[in-house]
Amino acid sequence: MYILSGPAGVGKSTTSKALVRTLKNSAYISGDYVSNMHVNGRQKPWESEQELSLIWNNILSLAQNFISKGIDVVIDYVTFPSGAYWLKDRLEELSVNVVYTILWVDPETLLKRDKLRKPEHQMGERCLILINEFRESGLDTKHLLDTRENSVDDIDQIIEDIKNNKQYRLVD
Repeated sequence: MYILSGPAGVGKSTTSKALVRTLKNSAYISGDYVSNMHVNGRQKPWESEQELSLIWNNILSLAQNFISKGIDVVIDYVTFPSGAYWLKDRLEELSVNVVYTILWVDPETLLKRDKLRKPEHQMGERCLILINEFRESGLDTKHLLDTRENSVDDIDQIIEDIKNNKQYRLVD
């Protein structure tokens, strides 16, 4: 299972979709899609522990179903270290290798990339808030993959790094 994380606008979806296409038998789980399944009464997950818990329990259920059938899973969502380890611990009985990669860039690059998104998907200041939340989350920098110097043309190289670099694996 691959968890691709990072602040909004860093390239999680682009990278995750490219990664899932390189895997022989795979499923793509977008945390944003799972979050938006709750239509009426939905709260912003960063403002509601209950909403965030619902999202993660749904992601867990989907991941368990796919993994139990031998299907590799790519999760695309803002995932702090505690969430990645929570997921790993709940999948322990399935003996799955969990690769946790946080795509990372400097604030200026992040804001430039955010402006390239469709206006309705731009996060603006929320991108910078997430950078700070990641910094304060107790993350191990070995999970950071700095893509500041990369473009979409470098996606194959980024995917190979994620798939083959053991530093991104979650181990106890």
